[in-house]
Amino acid sequence: MSKGKVCLAYSAQGGLDTSCILKWLLEEGYEVVCFLANVGQEEDWEAVKAKSALLGASKMVILDLRKEFVEELCYRAVQCNAQYEGRYLLGTSLARPVIARAQMRVAKEEGCTYVSHGCTGKGNDQVRFELAFLTIDPTIKIIAPWRMPEFFNRFQGRLDLLDYAEKVGIPVTSTKAKPYSMDDNLAHCSYESGSLEDPSQPPPVDMWTRTDDPEKAPNTPQDIQIVFEKGLPVQLVADGKTYTESVELFTKANDLGKVHGIGRIDIVENRFIGLKSRGCYDAPGMTILRLAHLDLEGLVLDGKVRSLRDQFVTHNWSELLYNGMYFSPEREFVENSLLFSQRLVNGEVRLRLYKGNAYVLGRSSPDSKLYSSEESSMDSLVDFSPVDTSGFININAIRLKKYGLQKAELGESLAK
Repeated sequence: MSKGKVCLAYSAQGGLDTSCILKWLLEEGYEVVCFLANVGQEEDWEAVKAKSALLGASKMVILDLRKEFVEELCYRAVQCNAQYEGRYLLGTSLARPVIARAQMRVAKEEGCTYVSHGCTGKGNDQVRFELAFLTIDPTIKIIAPWRMPEFFNRFQGRLDLLDYAEKVGIPVTSTKAKPYSMDDNLAHCSYESGSLEDPSQPPPVDMWTRTDDPEKAPNTPQDIQIVFEKGLPVQLVADGKTYTESVELFTKANDLGKVHGIGRIDIVENRFIGLKSRGCYDAPGMTILRLAHLDLEGLVLDGKVRSLRDQFVTHNWSELLYNGMYFSPEREFVENSLLFSQRLVNGEVRLRLYKGNAYVLGRSSPDSKLYSSEESSMDSLVDFSPVDTSGFININAIRLKKYGLQKAELGESLAK
């Protein structure tokens, strides 16, 4: 007798964890509906369906979420200049809300009592998925095998799973020679665990999938143009063609960045649960779009608004996404501030791509009233009196003079 129906978030890339979990759930007496989100990874979708059926799943549901992913999460991250701990562009974090939301829709449509995933007990994704599940439906039951003694006592890690897969005939692409874990989507590809767990050692040279080796990139630079409306990319011009549809635009940015080796990082980050981890990421399109957006804001965004946005919105939105708090009132609150800041971020940025880097060649905006070449010129005094600067300095010095006197009375010299 079946213990109930489970909707399992299925990962076909390599498929080690979730393929083994699928088989294990069946052994435990559950009926399993597999759900796979198309968020831009390269897959043989028919082979995925055949594999899940071979392993015993009662159904495989595949949904194309690319447009939703790009427009609702990736583009919002570009608007925000999102960056976790100053480096990570949040590719995996951005995909999780879209995947979790769709998985819950499928679970409801298929009459599933449970949802399940293959996230490890030490990672961030378990938090991201389960907080989303429970916010969407507080009554949903969750099976998290990597936190269940009957599972983790049997499988200590990926090597045990490889042995199990071989024993029960599960076809996987992971090997003991290349045991690192990958997560691929339109925003990036991530690589972690296994051979990458020694942070003193460089990653394998053949590991990267979304970027070509910068040292072998073309010797000829490539110039492109990106147009923004309200902080959102609406047009990319490259190779004599114009791209406007969101998924096509983002995909083209990825293709350009791949050829020129743009967007690789190798970092040690702080996971939400408190552990440090080494992660490698290549995010070519996101890197290019973020740089262009960041540069345009220098032209069109008020300085004080930008300062507050950087300190409050960018930092908090990035951290909320990383920590799995997308479905939270604080994310909605922060995001409304973001949208307000982007009302006049309109214009175009010209970039040059070359051997691992993107360089800004120029930027312009039809709406900007904040920048005046005449006002900023060293050769013009239009609407500016140098005498006014003396008063500006004297006013700002009042407080600092008092501070200097106070330090002197305490015998503390500022002249070091």
